[in-house]
Amino acid sequence: MSLYLGIDVGSVSTNLLVIDEEHNVIESIYLRTQGRPLESIKKGLMMLYPRLPKKEKIAGVGTTGSGRQLAAFLVGADVVKNEITAHAVAAAQQVPDVRSVLEIGGQDSKIIILENGVVTDFAMNTVCAAGTGSFLDQQAARMGLSIQEFAQLALQAKNPVRIAGRCSVFAESDMIHKQQLGHSLPDIIAGLCQALVRNYLNNVGKGKNIKPPVLFQGGVAANPGIKVAFEKALNTEVIVPRYFNVMGALGAAILAKEAIVKQERTNFKGFNLIESQFTTSSFDCHGCPNICEVIELYIDGNLTARWGDKCNKWTDALQTKVAN
Repeated sequence: MSLYLGIDVGSVSTNLLVIDEEHNVIESIYLRTQGRPLESIKKGLMMLYPRLPKKEKIAGVGTTGSGRQLAAFLVGADVVKNEITAHAVAAAQQVPDVRSVLEIGGQDSKIIILENGVVTDFAMNTVCAAGTGSFLDQQAARMGLSIQEFAQLALQAKNPVRIAGRCSVFAESDMIHKQQLGHSLPDIIAGLCQALVRNYLNNVGKGKNIKPPVLFQGGVAANPGIKVAFEKALNTEVIVPRYFNVMGALGAAILAKEAIVKQERTNFKGFNLIESQFTTSSFDCHGCPNICEVIELYIDGNLTARWGDKCNKWTDALQTKVAN
């Protein structure tokens, strides 16, 4: 049986997931990117390889996330898709009649509206930290709690306080003020969860027709306080799928399987990449007013890929050199 690999490289996490022909998840890995996407991809492959059935082969690879192009050139992807497409495909596979997808990651958030499995509307918020996983991590650390303890405390609240959630700076100041007034920690954390949900719905979800079934995915979906706050605000059940934190990688794997049906042969470079050394460099092209920043990928000291040039001048030059 052939296997299909999906890789989702984001600013906070790098996720790898493998499915079989029937879309069953064989293995999944969630790693912190920590500002080093090349190293995290390599580490993910090293962790993944010994966990896979030795008789099976990777028949297709898909990449997504903000680092999807880098991952694609590194591993040899068969399909490269944006996060909206990947998350929508994964959501529809998990819950076929899904109509609304709420996704909150480490540093951004998005909403996807579907009708009959097709994306009809979406929105993203990549400029504000309020409501994202990184902000919740910061607040948990400030209170001396693990993110798991922080998440569970929200469920113990008896009277959630109102927190200003439109800005992460104001939210933190308001939380400190409420602590100084003597409010309990569970009530403050539950209030923060409600504030972040209000912020999400008033910004990312503004003007969107959010209908059930509603899926909540992304790393923040691990926080039951946020889930409960969404259910209260939307007055409907919010479903957290089993693979909520690696849904982008799941979607990429499914898309890879579909791509292979058309091209019949994978571009995957194999797990031998684990033994290779990766480096990148960049330069500005002054050939035209665009002044494109061209990225170069070196594998074991050899220039392997270029991207970033809008006219493909440098990309084509490398491909011609390799062909000759």
